[in-house]
Amino acid sequence: MFSIGDFARRGLVSVRMLRHYDALGLLRPAHVDPVSGYRFYQADQFARLNRIIALKDLGLTLTQVRAILDEQVSVAELRGMLRLRQAELAAAIAADTARLARVHARLRAIECEGRMPTDDVLIKRLTPVRVAELVATAASYAPENIGPVVSDLFDDLVDRLARAGVRPTGPAVAYYTDATQGAGMISVHAALPVAAGTDSHPDFALVDLPEVPAAATLVHRGSMDEVVSSGQALAAWIDAHGYRAVGYPRELYLACPPHAPERWVTELQEPILEC
Repeated sequence: MFSIGDFARRGLVSVRMLRHYDALGLLRPAHVDPVSGYRFYQADQFARLNRIIALKDLGLTLTQVRAILDEQVSVAELRGMLRLRQAELAAAIAADTARLARVHARLRAIECEGRMPTDDVLIKRLTPVRVAELVATAASYAPENIGPVVSDLFDDLVDRLARAGVRPTGPAVAYYTDATQGAGMISVHAALPVAAGTDSHPDFALVDLPEVPAAATLVHRGSMDEVVSSGQALAAWIDAHGYRAVGYPRELYLACPPHAPERWVTELQEPILEC
């Protein structure tokens, strides 16, 4: 047998916690000395202790833990519960990480107010181009909604073009239109330029993007999660120079090193008209 101190050390819990579990009837000592009141535990009680800790870490109350243990949950069932909780925690961590990135992007936009290098804004004519594209819907135009949709679309489009034996002829382009369903929803178009004579194919759409007589353009360097400051600087330049924007900007992906979004180079192209 183990004294309560020995059992606590080997179970990696505190003596206070074991006393609490005893008071709740969750883990009784194997023996209590009738004279001294000292608690003693057996080695086979580590199994119940491990289950208690695992279930508690799943976020269950001790009352719920006791109910589950009294039903003698199997190892396989416990493993399934742990894996589900593991997935939930991983999703929560990913969501928190993305939220911190959005806060950082907004903070950067605040810090850069009035200091973005708008001297780099150029007005260009965008020539017509034939593209192969895939389209999906995003919940909003916010980067956290657009980013995953764009990424999945381009991965899928590249695979489909490869299977069809079609080679892109230039950098990728993303453009946006209002979705027909749902207020605020956005249709995301992921496109790759292809040769003018490319034949139609069931795996992707062929679209001729028309000429844009005038577009205000600005090069954004870094992750598209941090495009807020560049996009707002471009909008401010358009407003300050007597133009108005026409629709959503295009994004021309000039450089997209894999696994290094901080080194991406993207040209924002916003169609404009004189006021």
